Amino acid sequence: MYLGELGANQIYKGQYFILSKTRPEVAHVIMDMWNQEKGHLETFEELLLKYNVKPTILKHLCETLGFMLGAGTALLGTKTAMACTEAVETVVGEHYNNQLRETMDLRGYSAEMDYLRKKIKEFRDDELEHLNTAVKDWNSRDSFAYNIITSIVKAGCIGAIWLCKRI
Repeated sequence: MYLGELGANQIYKGQYFILSKTRPEVAHVIMDMWNQEKGHLETFEELLLKYNVKPTILKHLCETLGFMLGAGTALLGTKTAMACTEAVETVVGEHYNNQLRETMDLRGYSAEMDYLRKKIKEFRDDELEHLNTAVKDWNSRDSFAYNIITSIVKAGCIGAIWLCKRI
């Protein structure tokens, strides 16, 4: 989950970098979503510290690729940037649902696990809100590159999740 939030943070950073200059009317929407991602990332960074977990060795690669993906899709226009958002948030929403199911399978009760479940639900709902914003408010599906962008981005996200589970 940490790497996903790191990547999403960088994607929105890249989108904002471009769209704040080329399409200021959408910049505030990107900033709102980015601010939520910053909060998610901060929570996971706190949990990493609290439980003495080292972040993935893929951190810097994820930061670079995330920014490039965000900026690159934004250069192709608002609808293409939103198609990227739709694809990422679809996969991340599914990943959060899987994580939530996995935590439900764990035996026993703890306040810490309740806190984690609450955060997973909250963050998943934020991600699905971003997805709905991309589709309903910004017509992501009208992007000239919709099918190719969403296919590539979804495959990349699924691949990143798979890789992180093994490293």
